Amino acid sequence: MSDLTPEQQVLKEAYVKARGYWRPWTEGLLRLDPAFLQAYGRYAGYAAEKGPLSPKMCELIYVALDGSATHLFRSGLALHLRLALKAGATAREIIDVFRLATAQGLDGCNLGIGILAEELASAGVEVDRSELTREQRALRDAYVAQFGDWPDFCEQWLRSDPGYFAVLLDLLADRHAGGGLDQRSRCLISIALNACFTALDPHGLRVQIKRALRFGVDQREIRQVLQMTAHLGVHACAVGVPVLMEALEERSSKAASDENGAGQ
Repeated sequence: MSDLTPEQQVLKEAYVKARGYWRPWTEGLLRLDPAFLQAYGRYAGYAAEKGPLSPKMCELIYVALDGSATHLFRSGLALHLRLALKAGATAREIIDVFRLATAQGLDGCNLGIGILAEELASAGVEVDRSELTREQRALRDAYVAQFGDWPDFCEQWLRSDPGYFAVLLDLLADRHAGGGLDQRSRCLISIALNACFTALDPHGLRVQIKRALRFGVDQREIRQVLQMTAHLGVHACAVGVPVLMEALEERSSKAASDENGAGQ
């Protein structure tokens, strides 16, 4: 490929300054559709430029989104994990991000247990409304002490399968031992995991936003997280543009080969 034009070089430098990276897909877009690359750079850079979150927090959110089992975008994960470390994140903080992403697997369970309860009620199955046992009350109190709320799915799991609720609570337990994420940061990352279109969970998102507001998280921070979750859509370009560039290169090579063969 030819060297970049002065205009392309200016656009590349501006993108790297705003976004902090340059990848094969951005190189491809620069050559094939520079106007879109410029528009995406302004769009994706807006949240970081105007929002209140620190660079480290932004990178940890991208680590959560790219590492989520609903996305598993390894190249993005590797990029943003390194940027997070560069921005001052600790290994313990990153492990805490992975723990939150692991707990995302509960979203389907929590949604499903509510639907099961509704369908059982529709079928005339009597709901258990007996007084909680001492062990059940202790589990409920431990959850409320940690999170400050009691969502419906907690009541449903506690009553239908207290043993499962106990191991669930242990999975979610705050094991902060220095160097890990604080409560506000965990809440912001949980908002991102619930809000992202790859695993949108409106119920879980509402729970996390309520917690964030109760913990004193500024609404501007929540808005910035919501804006950032949309950026995963560009991974269509991150995967697709390099494949397109390969296909164009193959076509060009084949055409050159055919032309050389015809001239002999």
